Amino acid sequence: MLPALGETEVVLRTVGELFPDVAATRADAPATAVAKGGPWMVEVLRRAVAAHQSAPTGGIDLGDGLRVSARACAQALDAARGLRTPHNRARTHYLRTLLDALAIAQALSLGRPYDEEEAHYAPRELWAREDVRAALDPLWPALTPQRLVERLLTDGELLADSAPEHAAALLRPPGSPWTVEDVPLLDEAAELLGDLRAVDRVETDDPDELAFAHGVLTITGQTDDALLDAAALAGRFRDDGPYRSTAERAGADRTWAYGHVVVDEAQELSAMAWRTVLRRIPTNSLTVVGDLAQTGSPAGARSWAQMLDPHLPGRWREERLTVNYRTPEPIMALAAAVLRTADPGQQPPESVRPGTVPPRAVPVPDGDFAAALAELPVSAGTLGVIAPDVAAPALGALTVTAAKGLEFDNVVVVEPAALAPRDLYVALTRATRTLTLLHRRPLPPELAGAL
Repeated sequence: MLPALGETEVVLRTVGELFPDVAATRADAPATAVAKGGPWMVEVLRRAVAAHQSAPTGGIDLGDGLRVSARACAQALDAARGLRTPHNRARTHYLRTLLDALAIAQALSLGRPYDEEEAHYAPRELWAREDVRAALDPLWPALTPQRLVERLLTDGELLADSAPEHAAALLRPPGSPWTVEDVPLLDEAAELLGDLRAVDRVETDDPDELAFAHGVLTITGQTDDALLDAAALAGRFRDDGPYRSTAERAGADRTWAYGHVVVDEAQELSAMAWRTVLRRIPTNSLTVVGDLAQTGSPAGARSWAQMLDPHLPGRWREERLTVNYRTPEPIMALAAAVLRTADPGQQPPESVRPGTVPPRAVPVPDGDFAAALAELPVSAGTLGVIAPDVAAPALGALTVTAAKGLEFDNVVVVEPAALAPRDLYVALTRATRTLTLLHRRPLPPELAGAL
């Protein structure tokens, strides 16, 4: 609601929009979502990056004395990796080392000393040669996150080397559109690769702006460091280009640091998605809202400790909301029966609204749910029709995923037996007044017994 009210310092994003210039809405199949969402993908991506860093086993020989031994190439590779800096930044060091070695070899072959002037100009002149670039560039190529992730997910050989246990689930055809589960992979890749371009940091030397920025860093428990110093922070609020709100500037910059983040439907976030979110909050200040009983994503949370302890051990607390102000008691009793099957360890909330209309089941023997919907009596208020994914488009209905977080005066659930128990629990708890179940197949036992 805040952006709609004119608030310009609040950024609203789905997980599929957390990487600039990507707005993914399509979800992967369950097995693929699990493979992409697991914490092992951090190491998978590291291996994929390392696979793009190599030293020629036979050394480099371009003729005319331009030669670097295999040993020297291997040493240069080890030294560049030893810097423990992002791939694109370490690439500069690696290529410069090889160019220096070629320049020295060239000077020796020409019988001239390798002095300071030669060291300054010769490597640049060599890099301008097409044959030199063709020999060196593939050894440590410049990479974008999109290029790395696309190649990882479409190259069977690279997948087999980087993710042998998950290769079958991850492999997809080239050119496939980005999915929601790809976005955390792109963000992780961006961390491993670093910026491909020279970043011009917008900073300021205005004493008032610097004083304000220092105050912000102090209040939030931060100190000037490489992550975010006062000059850079002040510069971010000083935009000399076309007007953009703070939210617009922040949303276009994946390195923007946030003071506080609210995560809704947090149970749906995978382990990799949590890394993407927490990367943006140096203060680790979050409000996390979710219901484990409603976890629909196969890569989502089964416990809060599972997702938060790896990042915030002992630094988070849970408050359970046990009162249901939305769902009338007769409908909640039905949902509670389903919850006992979906997640026996979860305690259903207690409804404070007594309700006047009990839920009802309407058999549809011929399976013509469109006709059955048309014949239902019209009730006052809003109507939400929730159906299994395969049936929803033909009925103009919502899927369970689309219905999460919404509420309607009247809800019709189509073919409850086709919904997984957790999804059925979500569907039942969208109603604030009446609930109708249309079914061709027998109702699940927990529903039949409660009715």
